[in-house]
Amino acid sequence: MLLEKIVDLRAAFKKVRREHPFKVDAIVVLPDHLHAMWTLPVEDADFSMRWALVKAQFSRAIVAREPVSPSRARRRERGIWQRRFYEHVIRDDRDFHTHVDYIHWNPVKHGYVERVADWPYSSFHSYVRNGWLPIDWAGESDSSTTSSLS
Repeated sequence: MLLEKIVDLRAAFKKVRREHPFKVDAIVVLPDHLHAMWTLPVEDADFSMRWALVKAQFSRAIVAREPVSPSRARRRERGIWQRRFYEHVIRDDRDFHTHVDYIHWNPVKHGYVERVADWPYSSFHSYVRNGWLPIDWAGESDSSTTSSLS
């Protein structure tokens, strides 16, 4: 679903970022979920509001055809998104790099591609363009390689 409607997902992110700024440090969009790392403005740690707005904006942009459980139907929720998200405060540079690496490695982890560079829906390509990672980062199957953003 997410990849089929990637234009709508990008538009949702853009609209929310315009109204409630945040920086996307890393992101990967997979067919059924996504992983993202954001930096919010100082004095504003409201990840939940931003995620809710992204989800709502995207959901309104697409036709409701996904299966919905009875509990979601009672709450008038769509079946696109999971209800919760995992929030983690980055502790230091090493933690930042570890999470960026995890995000970029995810398409390989899930078996969608053999090389990170082969997945088009990832901030990995921005990291390569900026010279932060080589195009062959992590090789064919080496998930232990770390990014070089320091």
